[in-house]
Amino acid sequence: MGNVVAIVGRPNVGKSTLFNRLTQTRQAIVNEEAGTTRDRQYGKVEWTGCEFSIIDTGGWVVNSEDVFEGEINKQVQIAMEEADAILFVVDVITGVTDLDDNVAGILRRSGKPIIIVANKADNYDIHALASEFYSFGLGDPFCVSAINGSYTGDLLDKIVEVIPKGKEEQPEEELPRITVVGRPNAGKSSLINSFIGDERHIVTDIAGTTRDSIFTKYNKFGLNFYLVDTAGIRKKGKVVEDLEYFSVIRSIRAIENSDVCILIIDAERGIESQDTNIFSIIQKNKKSLVVCVNKWDLVEDKSQQAIKTYVNAIQNRFAPFVDFPVLFISATTKQRIFKVLEKAKEVYDNRQRRVPTAKLNEVMLPIIDKTPPPAWKGKYVKIKYITQLPGGSIPSFVFFCNLPQWVKEPYRRFLENKMRENWDFTGTPIQVFMREK
Repeated sequence: MGNVVAIVGRPNVGKSTLFNRLTQTRQAIVNEEAGTTRDRQYGKVEWTGCEFSIIDTGGWVVNSEDVFEGEINKQVQIAMEEADAILFVVDVITGVTDLDDNVAGILRRSGKPIIIVANKADNYDIHALASEFYSFGLGDPFCVSAINGSYTGDLLDKIVEVIPKGKEEQPEEELPRITVVGRPNAGKSSLINSFIGDERHIVTDIAGTTRDSIFTKYNKFGLNFYLVDTAGIRKKGKVVEDLEYFSVIRSIRAIENSDVCILIIDAERGIESQDTNIFSIIQKNKKSLVVCVNKWDLVEDKSQQAIKTYVNAIQNRFAPFVDFPVLFISATTKQRIFKVLEKAKEVYDNRQRRVPTAKLNEVMLPIIDKTPPPAWKGKYVKIKYITQLPGGSIPSFVFFCNLPQWVKEPYRRFLENKMRENWDFTGTPIQVFMREK
């Protein structure tokens, strides 16, 4: 958990195709959900029991067609700083170009595990052409075809072999982990500083997990948990950094290591695509969520109407998951700061909530009787029994029925909403499974 593999290379060598191929190896992870944009760039891969995140650097460049050398070099630099292993994708048909040489030169100095991926080797005859990539001095090139998937299994074996093992030192106690995420400059650091305040002696910095999330133990006012700070920890490297890209990689690591994410939105700037991106990563990792609109002290119109409009706007952007608390705060004036932590704790408790089987059936079966799943081609779905799965990171419920495959997404969502009406799962995702009796 927590390993990040970056894909680098010049445009048009097939980085995104490779990305899709790798993330879909075992299960289709890149899903085209409505509303998640640019969603190709981050995926999770599981291979032989090892899980890692994969990031396609190409997609983050803003000016699509005319990607300049500098832009690519900058991305390679960032990938080198942030990733645990790097896939350097080249095109076996075109062979070595100046730009490739350039990138290889930077990578040689990185000291990170580098795998050269010679892509577009669509048939075996082409493999011989890959020998010219030995000139990079980065070891054996791996011939693959991202389009038809040949040899990608070997590539995954290689990745699993080179990524660092067991670099995660978990904090000692099993406490809730609460992470503050958000765009650069939304006020993450100031929020964390106001949380920690002057009672410095309570803070213990456990530099654990990843290189750049610092676990701070927080216990006062009867709350006890780890705050995972993603903001401003790293020294500014030699990189003139691409803020968006950097903050996304950093957020990914932090989100994966947390239970509850506090997503900070800048009240003056509103919801931006970056916020939606971070939200989609939180959702993919099935983490609980509290949304905080920061810098509320700077907003002129604080009427109920304005607040309502704001909440609606946030829910529309993050739909269909809308059951999460939204707080209006100011980190500098400490307005409602404590409320944030209280809410995060509540959301964490909701995440742990267990509903007794008897109660579940007593409440849900009458609802289902009243509005059964729509019939499909004259077949009626009968749901007989419901239970909550033990353990698991988020509340998961199994509905036993005769024809699980006919229960479609809208009805699952209906069931989820009914459960949310009856039990407090605010802020936390829940899973609904249909199983045959």
